[in-house]
Amino acid sequence: MVFIKKTMSLCPTCFKPVEAEVYEKDGKVWIKKECPEHGSFDNTYWTNAELYKRVDGYKPSIKPINNPQVDLMSNEEGLGCPNNCGICSDHETATVLGLIDVTNRCNLKCPVCFANAAVSKKLYEPTFEEIRQMLKNLRSLDPAPTPAIQYAGGEPTVRKDIVELVKLAIEEGFSHTQIATNGLRLARKESLAQELADAGLNTIYLQFDGITEEPYIYNRGKNILPQKIQAIENCRKANLGVVLVPTLVKGINDDQVGDIINFAIDNIDIIHGVNFQPVSFAGRTPQDQVEEQRITIPDFIDLTSKQTDNQIKEDDFYPPSSVEPISRFIGALEGEEPSVTLNCHQHCGIATYIFIDSDKKIIPVTEFIDVDRFLEFLDENAEKIEEGGFAIKPRVLAKATREIPKVLDRSKAPDSLDISKILVNVFKDRSYEALGDFHHNSLLISCMHFMDPFNFDENRVKKCVIHYAVPDGRIIPFCTMNSMYRQEIEEEFSVPFKKD
Repeated sequence: MVFIKKTMSLCPTCFKPVEAEVYEKDGKVWIKKECPEHGSFDNTYWTNAELYKRVDGYKPSIKPINNPQVDLMSNEEGLGCPNNCGICSDHETATVLGLIDVTNRCNLKCPVCFANAAVSKKLYEPTFEEIRQMLKNLRSLDPAPTPAIQYAGGEPTVRKDIVELVKLAIEEGFSHTQIATNGLRLARKESLAQELADAGLNTIYLQFDGITEEPYIYNRGKNILPQKIQAIENCRKANLGVVLVPTLVKGINDDQVGDIINFAIDNIDIIHGVNFQPVSFAGRTPQDQVEEQRITIPDFIDLTSKQTDNQIKEDDFYPPSSVEPISRFIGALEGEEPSVTLNCHQHCGIATYIFIDSDKKIIPVTEFIDVDRFLEFLDENAEKIEEGGFAIKPRVLAKATREIPKVLDRSKAPDSLDISKILVNVFKDRSYEALGDFHHNSLLISCMHFMDPFNFDENRVKKCVIHYAVPDGRIIPFCTMNSMYRQEIEEEFSVPFKKD
């Protein structure tokens, strides 16, 4: 056994914070802790220790907000992280994506769902004005107002004012808006996609568990694949971008990772990415079942490699924190701190861009860009700009024009992609059109492994960038919300549920 670090975790039975230790054994990374009342727990953290170490080399910067809602002067009386969330003064990152649960009503009864009014018999549905205030709370964070918002639930589209809520988010200054949805109303009401697009919605975050009926019957209680297909068609008519969001469950749909990616490729004109989410065990799941069913980020990468005939490999994946040099470089050129920095914990997720050639061959971005060398170049030259000097920005940009092509292998790039010209234009002119050219015929393939009480790690929570805004003014990290706070918040702000 090789010790890696100390952290705080949760007891999976009483959900109270307990000290924990992360360690390496038998080529895997584990987390163990002991609750005085409920005994010891030893669970998988990552199933590939070498990959864990590689990713650990991309530690993010620490950029806390200046106006936390909760001030933690000490950890006395159990008030330290993860207790008393809000965001607190111990948090180390700003909110990149804000979430607001606009209802817990749903037109499905999914076994894997976080919340459902029909089951709890309580209706959690903030008013329009309460949602306005939550949006304002996210935008008031200093020095980085939250740029992106996702309406979630429950099923957000069951609200009659969902189109107006999209408009409201734009009025409050959000530059990116998306809705997490099962797609049923989008399928049934053809005009809804167009109404949402006209209101300014950027992305449909579509729950999509596979290309056969079996995963839906297990995960959602019935076969709703035809409605998923129809929802995508209606989004295509409205030119409303879609990201597929499969919930991965071992033995249910982990054999469809490659098929889902191929489905996205076949619909690349409207599908912009696939964000796989291994199921998290937020309830009181028996420990042996957790270990049997756990899918970690390395497991996802293995599934992807095997099911794409090794067209996408382990070395093609990077943690989101790896792209910080891009934000830093552009911020240095602009003469200001970047408004968005993906400085989430390096072990929260993994991603790669794939491009599709004319013969539908998968070409990962790493095939034609030396990613590490490229990021190193940006980091070094951002530092030079920050240090200052005579005509430093024009000199760095001139150097970029010369040096960026050297990290590229244009012979391996997709036929339609002039990658050298695009990258130079992105940094020279900060051109959104050039960014659009980069994304042409590309898909973001990612995996976010949200924590549960079994693998909860306070170090990750402190660097979370995906936060829920709730009616009492607090802003709570995603994994803390779903592991600790959801029930009490919904109970406090719910009314008895009366089915229509």
